[in-house]
Amino acid sequence: MPDVMKALLLNPPSFANFDGGASSRWPVTREIESYWYPVWLTYAAGMLPGSRLLDACPHKITPAQTIEIATDYDFVVLFTSTVGFHNDLLLIRKMKERKPDLKIAFVGPHVQNLPDQSLMASEDIDFVVRGEFDHAVVEFAQGRPLAEILGISYRKDGKVMHTPTRPQLHTEQLDALPFATEVYKRDLAIENYNVPFLLHPFVSLYTTRGCPALCTFCQWPQTISGHAWRVRSTDNVAREIKQALEMFPQMKEFFFDDDTFNIRKDRVLEICQKFKPLKFRWSANARVHSDYETLKAMADGGARLFIVGFESGDPQILKNIKKGATVEMARAFAKNCKKVGITIHGDFIIGLPGETKETIQCTIDFAKELDCETVQVSLAHAFPGTELYNDLVKGNFLKAEALTDGNGHQLPHIEYPGLTREDMMAGVNRFYDSYYFRPKVAWRIVRKALWDAHERKRLYHEAVAFLRLRAERLKYARKGLEKKPVVPVPAIDVGSGPAAHG
Repeated sequence: MPDVMKALLLNPPSFANFDGGASSRWPVTREIESYWYPVWLTYAAGMLPGSRLLDACPHKITPAQTIEIATDYDFVVLFTSTVGFHNDLLLIRKMKERKPDLKIAFVGPHVQNLPDQSLMASEDIDFVVRGEFDHAVVEFAQGRPLAEILGISYRKDGKVMHTPTRPQLHTEQLDALPFATEVYKRDLAIENYNVPFLLHPFVSLYTTRGCPALCTFCQWPQTISGHAWRVRSTDNVAREIKQALEMFPQMKEFFFDDDTFNIRKDRVLEICQKFKPLKFRWSANARVHSDYETLKAMADGGARLFIVGFESGDPQILKNIKKGATVEMARAFAKNCKKVGITIHGDFIIGLPGETKETIQCTIDFAKELDCETVQVSLAHAFPGTELYNDLVKGNFLKAEALTDGNGHQLPHIEYPGLTREDMMAGVNRFYDSYYFRPKVAWRIVRKALWDAHERKRLYHEAVAFLRLRAERLKYARKGLEKKPVVPVPAIDVGSGPAAHG
């Protein structure tokens, strides 16, 4: 075995336009094609000489091409997802047929939550990592025996073995990690990453890990990132920003993909002071806890847009999911963001515990009142490992195993008395229709494209994709589940084909 195994860090190919795995908290095929950066995989990729980060979906690399590429490596680290796990098993089976001595580790929330089941599902998986995997996979590549690596699970003599849990990284250790943006420069094309409400091209990174909030549905803080909020030093973040501005002159903005960027006021004020002289635009995930002073400091430091999880307009549902925020806080936050000139992309969820036809309408009315620049409306998904999943299993509210249809789009899998899955799907369409088909909102979107050819082209493609999926949702809601069975997730084609080593 060489001193360091040659490693392929893989966000695997899946359904067309599938945004899942390595940095997506909601791994599904989007209404409009979009991709988040595989940030989690960059750190190990940056620590392993001779490695490559391969993000298949946004770079249009097929399963067959991925299999061919893997033959050049000794070790594959694959970030899997609940939705894509079955297809990922088929993919690695083909990899090991081509190269039997290839070592393969699966990482990500799905295998962390279900290590025994994951390992027993396929002998092709050599080990899985529970939680943060940065150093675990590096230590394996450097030759450390499995039994001596913290935080992993593996098979031995037909049984699954679990090594002791690895402590989470703290500030000094986070600062010691390589910069994600250096790996982007080496291995990725930033133009391939598109999120409709972010400027294009954008670059995404983390300044913190973890989230102290207790939202029952949120997968990441309950799995890979944890509830302990750990920060990079503001100097360390500013150094990466300054370097990335030089590496990517074509970039239009940064996106800080922290679970919650603005959770602590003193750090926000400090980091914005470091940002201000660099004169760049940025967006971030945010909670509704920041006051006017903090929001003004962020705007002065270059903040352009926040993704905000409002979730519901019903106060009891917010309590049911332990959101730790109220509708009054949301109103004040949205009002102050408008005052300082920060745009909001509002996220809402249909199907959380306590949902009824009346609360769906309440949330639609609440969203109109907030009047965010753009919104995203998702069906509630209960991922294994979350409190929501456990609660719904106990209440017998989970009515289907399939989270997606055959193309990776969301399917409702929760049902309550008086609220069917068809009702929820219809509610998503009604939400979007009543929100976006208002004249002032339609004009707000269109006017941006009037003087920008790139925006016109993007808006056209997004509108076509959105309307196509809207029509599919309408069919689903009208036909009903008894007449239209849930479509099982098909296997992706992992046959042979030309290689793409680019």
